[in-house]
Amino acid sequence: MLMKNPLLENSYLPAFGRIEPQHVEPAVDAILAENRKAIEELIETTPYTWNKTLLPLEELQDRLNRAWSPVRHLHGVADNEELRLAYSAALPKLTAYATELGQHEGLYRAYKSVATGGECETLRQAERKIIDNALRDFRLSGIELDLPKKARFKEIKQRLSQLQTTFEEHLLDATQGWKKLVNDISKLAGLPETALSLAKQNAARDGKEGWVLTLDFPCYMPVMTYAEDRNLRLEMYEAYMTRASDQGPQAGRWDNTEVMVEILALRKESAKLLGFKDYAENSLATKMAKDPERVMHFLQDLARRSKPVAEQEFSELRTFAAQEHGITDLAPWDIAYYSEKLRQRVYAISKEELRPYFPAPRILEGMFEVVRRLYGLTITPREGVDVWHPDVRFFDIRDQDGNVRGKFYLDLYARPHKRGGAWMDECVTRKRTGGEVQIPVAYLTCNFTPPVGNVPALLTHEEVITLFHEFGHGLHHMLTLVDYPGVAGINGVEWDAVELPSQFMENWCWEREALDFLSGHYQTGEPIGEAMLERMLRAKNFQAGLQMLRQLEFALFDFRLHRHEGPLDGAGIQSILDKVREEVAVIKPPAWNRFQHGFSHIFAGGYAAGYYSYKWAEVLSADAFSKFEACGIFNREAAKQFLHTVLEQGGAREALDLFIEFRGREPSIDHLLRRSGLAA
Repeated sequence: MLMKNPLLENSYLPAFGRIEPQHVEPAVDAILAENRKAIEELIETTPYTWNKTLLPLEELQDRLNRAWSPVRHLHGVADNEELRLAYSAALPKLTAYATELGQHEGLYRAYKSVATGGECETLRQAERKIIDNALRDFRLSGIELDLPKKARFKEIKQRLSQLQTTFEEHLLDATQGWKKLVNDISKLAGLPETALSLAKQNAARDGKEGWVLTLDFPCYMPVMTYAEDRNLRLEMYEAYMTRASDQGPQAGRWDNTEVMVEILALRKESAKLLGFKDYAENSLATKMAKDPERVMHFLQDLARRSKPVAEQEFSELRTFAAQEHGITDLAPWDIAYYSEKLRQRVYAISKEELRPYFPAPRILEGMFEVVRRLYGLTITPREGVDVWHPDVRFFDIRDQDGNVRGKFYLDLYARPHKRGGAWMDECVTRKRTGGEVQIPVAYLTCNFTPPVGNVPALLTHEEVITLFHEFGHGLHHMLTLVDYPGVAGINGVEWDAVELPSQFMENWCWEREALDFLSGHYQTGEPIGEAMLERMLRAKNFQAGLQMLRQLEFALFDFRLHRHEGPLDGAGIQSILDKVREEVAVIKPPAWNRFQHGFSHIFAGGYAAGYYSYKWAEVLSADAFSKFEACGIFNREAAKQFLHTVLEQGGAREALDLFIEFRGREPSIDHLLRRSGLAA
């Protein structure tokens, strides 16, 4: 029975329709048992070499990753109780296996033997990088600890994997556990037609008359931005900002407080076991910024530069709300609403006014055209591939010679049982076995408003930027020419540099030459007109200071949280966030706001003590794009350089070295400040 399970088949692409939850745990058990047996056989055979010892280990890890990838992905995009139980049962076993390998004396001995032997000098750059990374990761996995500490480290890693999954599931349940049925359309005055249609579609799906509001972002954000009913905005804001917490309409039901407390305590304990002062120091061991003080200086310097601008922007908003609308007590649930009205007053343009010009089919064609003009790549859809939902599409990427460079699944729209947000994840990683190349495959996932009736999905410009961002990650994964999974694509790339290709791609969403073919009215096909485009570009940095401070608030909270000495309870976590807000925030939320309970980037994702990476990489991307500003946004020579020095190199070389090779110097913050409208 097991051998018929798609997790154990050697097919190239996952058979999503045949992944049965009851078979997940036995399949994982079988693969782990086979891997353990193969590893023991490898380390019994000496002398250790790259080809005979280390390369087969890469193969074993790739096989496991390919088996687990579709299960992990389905847990995020098609969650149900059976799959959740199967995922939760298998995850601790995978975590235990990873920790076991990290503490495996025989494997450590094998890597050290190859690293110090004469063969190492003859190895390729990617092969040496894999060995260097492995030796570093052995140390970070507790290889040098005594037996009791090793056992404790292993317990911590297993428990953390469970807690992070629990955090994410609590947040998903809390998001989908709140709904509001509205029977009187006058209560929804101000909402654009796209939002009303989505709410109507939500109601129909639930078998109800009227309009159903949810906390899914495509529903939540239009309410906060356009709903004239201030009480409705407050109600939605409170429900959203107290998800999975001890406050709000669902107080205590899926409370993440104790989950966060335990996660932080265990991270601190694991860092101390490894000899680090705190988890922030531990986290930086695999990043470009090796010194916590350097990160703090970077964030505080940006905050210092941004805060005066943000204060001026907020003052203008308060004055506008008071003088034009009689609102003298501007509250957090008013910010998006009056900001949009101010944007319309100053720049005569609104987010909704742009939406008809960004139908999803046109945006996809335009995004693919950007890639063709830059890198000479052609992207075409492929039918007949097994997917997890009818909305999902599959594409091939081919070079000028017709060779397939990568493939990807595209899942654009929000729906029930799908985790919120947008992300790229690996399905299959590039690998060469003999003369055969395993073509990389990516998952690209967003949560946009779906098509309604005969009207295609219409994106906001912010959503267009999000799509380009995730596609940038996808290109990094799919265009690699590194033949070893451990450093192919995004693997092995320092976490604070991995956002460079994604943020780099965002720049084309603002360029006139690209927008001419990216945009097209869904009814007439006409691109954005000259006057509208001019207003849009002038409004680009509207409230840039407030937006910058918001991200810096999150980054400083994350970093200080993981540098904190001593134990933390829920009140202590809140206290750290409050102190950060006192220093950098211009907009102060109410005392019952529980943003941290939904901060999945650091409590369920890979950004713990690393959320600063978004701003760090933004410096890199703004500087990299300045080269195109100087020579032309579709300059093929510059694009070829970026392709060869960044996208194709994966993690085979240090990110800073690759950046210097592309730009001819170290990165400068000046280009970020200029593009954000914050330069003096």
